[in-house]
Amino acid sequence: MTDTSPERYAADEAELVKALLTLETAEEMRAFLDDLCTPSELRAFAERFKVARLLDENQLSYRDISEKTGASTTTVTRVARFLRDMPHKGYRLVIDRLKSQ
Repeated sequence: MTDTSPERYAADEAELVKALLTLETAEEMRAFLDDLCTPSELRAFAERFKVARLLDENQLSYRDISEKTGASTTTVTRVARFLRDMPHKGYRLVIDRLKSQ
């Protein structure tokens, strides 16, 4: 029987995070992501990150961002909520680091 407990998923996610942290170059990261994800999954990740960057610029409405990126307004709203309200602050961390480079 397969273990599908939340604890098992947490352990698997921890291993994935450790694996990502071993990558040293953009080329290594790209190779790993190409192996790990389907092309549509990579496009979805890139789309969400583009949405986050546009939201951070605070120049466009949610509808305009949806039209510019092809993301649904539901996705734009979800990314906005994570960018603004959620405790993880992953989008914020990455966006701020990229701005400081």
